[in-house]
Amino acid sequence: MLRYTLQRLTSAVLVVLGVVVATFLMMHLEPGDPARAVLGLHASPRAIATLDAQWGLNNSIPVQLWHFLDQLAHGNLGKSYIEGVSATSLIDARIGVTAALVGMAALFAVLITIPLAALAAAHKDRVEDHAVRTMTSVGLGMPAFWFGIVLIEIFALHLHVFPVGGLSGGFFGDVESLVLPALTASFAIVPLLVRSLRVGMVEVLDAEFIAAARAKGLGGLRVLFFHAARNALVPTVALLGLNIAYLIGTTVIVEQVFALDGLGSLLLNSILNNDFPMVQAITLVFGASVVFVNLVADLVVARLDPRIALR
Repeated sequence: MLRYTLQRLTSAVLVVLGVVVATFLMMHLEPGDPARAVLGLHASPRAIATLDAQWGLNNSIPVQLWHFLDQLAHGNLGKSYIEGVSATSLIDARIGVTAALVGMAALFAVLITIPLAALAAAHKDRVEDHAVRTMTSVGLGMPAFWFGIVLIEIFALHLHVFPVGGLSGGFFGDVESLVLPALTASFAIVPLLVRSLRVGMVEVLDAEFIAAARAKGLGGLRVLFFHAARNALVPTVALLGLNIAYLIGTTVIVEQVFALDGLGSLLLNSILNNDFPMVQAITLVFGASVVFVNLVADLVVARLDPRIALR
């Protein structure tokens, strides 16, 4: 297990390094001059050249890349062209909202997936199974933002149970404000997780150790959740890791729908304002987060099934 962990850590570091270089190069492939975008169309060539020199944009790409990597090694993600402050300070002020949103969405996804998958697997090819499979099929065809608008219409505007958008302030107020956005984000991944776990549980329920557990007189729910679900979790945990990484990207849309000041909205505003250092920094944070989530998922899967670490 230690060897497997070190291998995965090494791979993760190399992937993050690749993400850093790729992000830097893609930002420099964007058409247009950042200095002109900031100063405006009527800025003089001299003013643009001065700003380019100040930002180091008049250096060659390899020199700029080396300078960027050197700054990154010292924990410096750059400085916002628009706000005039470090990208790190802006990200620190917003990352908590996005992290809480993704965490709650993942929690809701798990809480919804396990009962639905268990219900479908326990009643294979019966009404309950067909109902769950139909719901997941419909869910796969619906965009998450549409589901979010429906939740706002029902629970915020008509029932007045949750806020329409933004954060209410305070721990419990913020948690209440994130319920609808988290449900919206989880809606994008629940259908895939339910299908995966259902298939795994159906296969496990036909195994001999399940028949032995039932022969010992164990209750149906205990067999279903503590034996079948536990042994069917390996592929679903791996899929959950991939989809949590997907959730990180979907926060851009969800935060706009619910007016949340997270990294997603900051990224969109930075793109609209041609704030290239901020776009670059947020993209790196998202990329590193995806790599970290996948690393954790791989290690959890290896812990659940030690045979994976021996391959």
